[in-house]
Amino acid sequence: MLEPLGNPQIRKFKATAQRLEPMFKIGKAGLSEGFVRSVSEALDQHELVKIKFVEFKEEKKELAPSLAEKTSSHLIMRVGNVMVLHRPKAAADKASPT
Repeated sequence: MLEPLGNPQIRKFKATAQRLEPMFKIGKAGLSEGFVRSVSEALDQHELVKIKFVEFKEEKKELAPSLAEKTSSHLIMRVGNVMVLHRPKAAADKASPT
């Protein structure tokens, strides 16, 4: 279980995320197992990942928290058709099988 983030941390991540380009786009396949695995691997490497909704725009309110839960990450923000996830390195180490 991830520890909740404080407001200063969330503000810092939001500011950092503004300069990021989306690493992934949610398209026709939606939240497939392979997509979730790819996002999880990106979180292992980068901690902060920006994702754009190309399809499923009507379901983004449900899909964003679902993806955060499946990847054991924090949903930092969801603005328009973009969401940002964060998972600290320590949590990534615990989540990955050894």
